[in-house]
Amino acid sequence: MSAERPLLPVTLSEEDGVRYLHLGTPWIQGAMRVGQPQRIELEYVQRMLAALLWLPTDELGRGQAVQLGMGAAALTRFTLKALRMRTTVVEIHPMVIDVCRLWFRLPAADRRLRVVQADAGRWLAEAEPQAAQLLQVDLYDHDAAAPVLDDEAFYRDCHALLADGGVMSVNLFGRDASFERSAARIAAAFGADQVWRLRPTREGNTIVIAGRGVDVPGREALQARADAIEARFGPLGLPARKWLRMVSPYAAPAR
Repeated sequence: MSAERPLLPVTLSEEDGVRYLHLGTPWIQGAMRVGQPQRIELEYVQRMLAALLWLPTDELGRGQAVQLGMGAAALTRFTLKALRMRTTVVEIHPMVIDVCRLWFRLPAADRRLRVVQADAGRWLAEAEPQAAQLLQVDLYDHDAAAPVLDDEAFYRDCHALLADGGVMSVNLFGRDASFERSAARIAAAFGADQVWRLRPTREGNTIVIAGRGVDVPGREALQARADAIEARFGPLGLPARKWLRMVSPYAAPAR
């Protein structure tokens, strides 16, 4: 969120063994299954990890993961513990960080985990170039109506943060026109041939994947990657074979 916006109260709810994070509204900002904290509970968060298909199987876990927006720390727990990546997470709301430590199993910061309380856009503009292999962007306001940071300059900074061959996933949501504007900005920053989209979830979340100089292998190699991801992480909620059936290259809308 932007530093100029008021920081809303952080609240929790729990139902059927799942703990939810809210920011002053009923909208869900994150979730964790209490008995299986490493499992990715929300479908759109699972699809944020479809970006793993764009990385060679033998390179999974290399480099640094960066998350802009903490939510309920599901992606942070996954990249840190399941992928065993060095992980940096940037979250502007100090209470979200505190609540995630108390109620969502966010580990204490150490040499492998860096938690930064800051505005994501400002942090990104000053970040070390080409420092991330995996970048996950989920920056929604309390109403979950539109991304807080969504202009071309922001996405150019995202591109600059990625190492060669690195991949970004972005959670987009809302009206079709809003999605198309956001996707066009990502394509302008990354190049249209480096942008892909997944089908929307039932709730309307549409995940966009963008790479920096990614070489996309043929269908057989992608299937092998999906098989490897699902064999390794399927019990944690990653249906990688299903992702292959719902991804398509970015296509600019006809004028």
